[in-house]
Amino acid sequence: MACARRLAKAGLRSTLFDKGRGIGGRVATRRVNALQFDHGAQYVTAKDEGFAAALRELTAMEAIAPWQDGTGRAKTVGMPGMSSLAKVLAAGLDIRLGAQVTAITLADSGWSLRIGNIEHRASHVIITVPAPQVAAFLGTDHPLVVPLSGVRFAPCLTLMAAVAATARFISRSDLDDPLAWIAQDSSKPGRPQGDTIAWVAQAGPAFSLAHLEKDPDSIAALMLPLLCDRLGLTKDQITYAAVHRWRYARVIHPLGQVFLRSPDGMLYLGGDWCLGPRVEAAWISGTAIADDLLGRAR
Repeated sequence: MACARRLAKAGLRSTLFDKGRGIGGRVATRRVNALQFDHGAQYVTAKDEGFAAALRELTAMEAIAPWQDGTGRAKTVGMPGMSSLAKVLAAGLDIRLGAQVTAITLADSGWSLRIGNIEHRASHVIITVPAPQVAAFLGTDHPLVVPLSGVRFAPCLTLMAAVAATARFISRSDLDDPLAWIAQDSSKPGRPQGDTIAWVAQAGPAFSLAHLEKDPDSIAALMLPLLCDRLGLTKDQITYAAVHRWRYARVIHPLGQVFLRSPDGMLYLGGDWCLGPRVEAAWISGTAIADDLLGRAR
């Protein structure tokens, strides 16, 4: 989306294809009746001035706001959910949801993308899926796929729970704990308020990898007692619980460069996996791709 927005400002039209039902990927919010949970990215921070400027613009639009989680560190969240960040960035773009690309081939006058029985043509293609999924489009022997062999992701199992009890804390981070991150989602600005508190608990890499292939009910049965212990609760105080599996949650060995480009400048690969496990990294990669494409076009 960062790439498409930069291209649009320069007068170039692009189309985004996303196999999901909602835009934003891991910048996600799940809503269940009167509850909601940021079950992917928990917040954003900015080190890059360009991304910081983008956040200031979103703040002025009331799409994001500061979150005080008790750590004293500046953190920003979407309003009224993390998915709002993606929705505002997507405004005005040509986005096709539920559109899973099954093949990308080079044609005589550009690229051909296959979605179901429909063929789409494009002059340039920018692939921003997780690095391990790129080979499915281009083949394992493609020159741009070979450098991706060193990129590594860690999975993450996320537990969403509603609790009818007061909270001990706002957030808790302990990388050595099976529940590496626990956050009181209800404490974030713009969230639904009431007697029930929404909590998000994200398992650490070792726990997530060990139980990744279990069914959701089995994962919940493992994570709920851990959450109850950390919150000082009993299981009967949990009024709702669900699990989400993020297979490519957090890049642990990034590429180390902002993007990859074919020699002819017609194909780009990018994403957070280029630089690190931050929303900001995805924005930097996408923006850099757009700037490079525009520079070559000029």
